[in-house]
Amino acid sequence: MRRLAIALGLLAAAPVIAQTAAPIPKIVEANGRHALLVDGKPFLIMGAQAHNSSAWPAMLPKVWPAMDYLGVNTVELPVYWEQIEPAQGRFDFSVVDTLIAQAREHHVRLVLLWFGTWKNGSAHYRPAWMKARPDLYPNIVDRDGKPVDSPSPHSRLALDADVRAFSAFMGHLKQADPQRTVIMVQVENEPGSWGSVRDFLPAARKAFAQPVPSAVLRAMGKPAGSGASWQATFGADADEYFHAYSIAHYIDQVAAAGKAIYPLPMTVNVALKDPFQSGPQPGYEYGGATFNVIPIWKAAAPSIDVLAPDIYQRDDKRYLAVLDQYARPDNPLFVPETISAPDYVRFFDAALARGAIGFAPFGIDYTRYAADRPGESAMRETDLEQLALSYHAAGPMMRDLAQWSFDGKLKAAIEDGTKQPATLDLGDWQGEVRFGIGPRGANTGNDRPIGRILVAQLAPDEFVVTGNYAGIRFKPVGRNAGKTWEFLSVEEGQYIDGTFHPIRIWNGDETDYGLNFSSAPQVLRVRLSVR
Repeated sequence: MRRLAIALGLLAAAPVIAQTAAPIPKIVEANGRHALLVDGKPFLIMGAQAHNSSAWPAMLPKVWPAMDYLGVNTVELPVYWEQIEPAQGRFDFSVVDTLIAQAREHHVRLVLLWFGTWKNGSAHYRPAWMKARPDLYPNIVDRDGKPVDSPSPHSRLALDADVRAFSAFMGHLKQADPQRTVIMVQVENEPGSWGSVRDFLPAARKAFAQPVPSAVLRAMGKPAGSGASWQATFGADADEYFHAYSIAHYIDQVAAAGKAIYPLPMTVNVALKDPFQSGPQPGYEYGGATFNVIPIWKAAAPSIDVLAPDIYQRDDKRYLAVLDQYARPDNPLFVPETISAPDYVRFFDAALARGAIGFAPFGIDYTRYAADRPGESAMRETDLEQLALSYHAAGPMMRDLAQWSFDGKLKAAIEDGTKQPATLDLGDWQGEVRFGIGPRGANTGNDRPIGRILVAQLAPDEFVVTGNYAGIRFKPVGRNAGKTWEFLSVEEGQYIDGTFHPIRIWNGDETDYGLNFSSAPQVLRVRLSVR
């Protein structure tokens, strides 16, 4: 694919939404990297996801203030099957229309989350008329025949019902949203099963004994045309692989039906397993697109554009490992859910440096969550301050960041628990990054690991730099090694219509000890010179 030639343009912290039919959003790939095109140009999802039950109209007044404070350009909100099809075959899209209308009022885009057959491994968002007929819409049973609170992917009636409802939903979006306020749809939510490696209903047992589909054999590097069963082909992994295929194939049929009506990009989010363990794990939700079965999902669900990890890993190495596992030539990196705590904001920068098309912490609104501990208050602006700093700096140059990410021009350094400095490879320059700036720019580390630096290299000696609670010094290396150098200019400002507009020049105290960022959303254009 030819490299996209796209004019960069400023949209303030949120996009301006056209009033006439706009190009349908799509995901493109070049040289193993990806871009989400919205209005025909690369778009970076600087998002946030509200709590599961915050998409009801009466709750939205507690959602929008949090989103406005953050400066998001995209909000992730659920669409509830039980709400839109309260009686079989009778659809009510009034809540969907409310979400779209209010998103336009707040000048943000939407990623709508289809809470259909699966929600966190269960079927709790199915309509009551389905829940009342478990004989027609069954859950799975485990190896011993005990029922499990997870839907069976081998129920034809359940699949047909989901296809009809999702198709109606996508048809309504096509008619109601020519402005493309909705830029992507998540199909189901964290599909999989708890408590059983797969379904053992009679229909599942019969399918398990059948030959492995040739697409799966190719994806997993097995000889095609063997005619062998899942057990004979995959041995100890057979149950897990079969369940992943079964769920992926089910969801692909739902997504394909919706795409045939309105081809928005579609994603499936993933409840993760430990990124360093490929075998069975206690508490693991089987069947989702975990790292060890991504090839099976790609083969079984070609209608899904993005397999997106919900990252709740609590240590740096595992978090970064997940980013690396899902940033693949055949899969755009998108983080649709993650921890909203201040020290996890730095992974926004880490994701961008790996080519991410978007990032969205979970639980962002001012509602009270039923599981809050006694005495806890609802989320406050102080809880969101770190994310707001990053989004406010990135917002005006969102399109530029999306293009730079697509072009592979972004590098990031983030603080870890060791408080040690980091280095960035910038060709004939090295970026020496320090966290928690002390006297004369010394590395002291922060009380919490919140330091981050993001660098876009626009030319061999030209950079755009932003960050918080960290600093960077440039060192000549490679062809510049040993040479005397200086700042040609360090300008603070912002991009407008793809052009940098400076508001002041840094010099003297601002540059003598490196370029240091604290609690302001600052963007610098840096030009270096060697003698």
